[in-house]
Formats: sequence, C-alpha cells, structure tokens
Amino acid sequence: MPSLLEGVDQRTKLAGHNRLELLLFKLTSNQRFGINVFKVQEVIQCPPLVQLPKCHPVICGVAHLRGKTIPVMDLSMAIGARPQPRDGSGYVIITEYNRSTQGFLVNTVDRIINMGWHQIQPPPKGTGKETYLTAVTQFEKELIEVIDVEKIMKEVMGGSDRVSSGVIDENGKTPGQHVLVVDDSFVARNQILRVLEQLEVESTVAKDGQEALDILERWKSEGRKLSEFLAMIISDIEMPRMDGYTLTANIRKDPAMKDLHILLHTSLSGVFNQAMVEKVGADEFLAKYDPDELARVVQQRLKEHAEKGHGT
Repeated sequence: MPSLLEGVDQRTKLAGHNRLELLLFKLTSNQRFGINVFKVQEVIQCPPLVQLPKCHPVICGVAHLRGKTIPVMDLSMAIGARPQPRDGSGYVIITEYNRSTQGFLVNTVDRIINMGWHQIQPPPKGTGKETYLTAVTQFEKELIEVIDVEKIMKEVMGGSDRVSSGVIDENGKTPGQHVLVVDDSFVARNQILRVLEQLEVESTVAKDGQEALDILERWKSEGRKLSEFLAMIISDIEMPRMDGYTLTANIRKDPAMKDLHILLHTSLSGVFNQAMVEKVGADEFLAKYDPDELARVVQQRLKEHAEKGHGT
C-alpha cells in the first residue's frame, strides 16, 4: 500500500492546469469513491483503535500515529450506509481537512487516477441538499462518487458558523457591497453566506468555477464595471468542471476582470496553496473554516473597496 502513494509530492504540477488525481476506494459495497490525492497524507492498514466514551457513533476510536492522536471515522456509516467491520480489517486514509488531521476507515483502496476537472461533474439534479455527494465522474465505464467531506466533518465534529462577539465592526459596515461566492459544497457555501449575512453584505453564489465565470461574463455583457460592482470573489479550489486556480487564471487574462480581488478559501494544505496563490495571481489564501478569520479578511477588503468610492 505505501507504494500507492509514492511520489504524491511530485503531483503538485497538476494544480493550475485544471487537473487532479483521485485516490479510489470502496466502502461496504462495490461502489467506488474518490478523494483528491492532495488531501491524503498516507494510507495505512487499520491500526489498533482506542475507544472513546460518549463520542459520535461515526468515530470508531483514535489512533496514535507519530506522536499524534488522530480520530478515525467510519466513512461508510457517516454517509448513511452500513458500518464497516470493527475487527481491525480495512484501511485508514489519513487526510488533512479544514486545519485538522483525521482518518477515514474504508474497506479497500484501489488506485490513483489522473483526471481533468472538466471530467468531474456536479451530482445529478434531484439529489437534494441532504446528499453526501459533491461530484461524480466516470472511470472504466463506472460511476465514481466524490463525497462531500466538509458536510461529514460538520456533522461529526460540529463547529460554529457564527462570528464571535466583537469581531464585526458595527460602525465600519459598508452597505451596497457585493461578493461572489464560489464553492461546490452546500455546507461550505452556507458557512460563507452566514458570515456575509452577519456583515450585511449582498452575495451571488456559483457552484463551480465555470458557473462563476459564466456569471462574470453575463455581468460584463450587461455593462457592469466589475471592479466597482464586485468587492471580492471568495472561491474554493477543488470544484467540478473548473477549479479555483483555473478560474483565477481566466479572470486575470480578461482586461475587464483582471483587477477583481480573489480570495481562495480552501481545505487544502496552506503551504502548497500559498505558492499556487502567487503562481495564478490570486490576492489572498485562507484555510477553511474559521468564521472569525473569514469575517476579518472580508471586512478589511470591504473597507478597501469602499474607500475607492465603490458601493453605496
């Protein structure tokens, strides 16, 4: 199994080219699922797990790895399927999401596949907001499902979406500002929108980079001066059809859009993304998800935008 992830560090060259690599795995059925390799630290056979009293039922226990205590979640149970066996079989995918490290217990790990984000599509219409899918794709004539891990993390780990008292400058609010929010995760979009609502900021939502670009093109065709109308863009990086890096690169190429302020807001690792922020020309990078930190960054940008005479 270690050989499966050899050379993961070399794969960063895919970023910025609208490509990704998916680690494929199975849970309790023959259905194959995928997770972005960039979020995977390692894959190990299930280690001994220490049970915790009164913890969420999805958490199988904690594993002690290299001096760290890492919670391990039953990914099958988390999405409403039957639980994985708790007999020490299976594998644990160690991941980094939203500033934390955790493991996901799966049945088998298959292979790594290289794909373009344009091959990754949103879930079929009608799946509803309760679905655990954030995207789907085809491989070897088989449907691969990409799970909305942010939804699982929110349900299992919790966390507040409210901005703490004192963070918002009530006297410094700037009405009439508009923000474009771009994220494929229903949970992540709502987290961002709740912060913007508390800041009393108007917003438009796009579910991937292509939809965001289409919205910007429509606004441009309507005669809007985008740098005045739009205070900033808050964009995820991992998204179906077009990722956040490619969205940013396309915006920077367009004379009518090139001055837009872009914040890349993602659960991917910070060191890698800071380099990519500079490469593709985004203005800022912020790791998910801290409502207070997001509020501070957005407030500062709104203030700068208002000082240029934009907004009302």
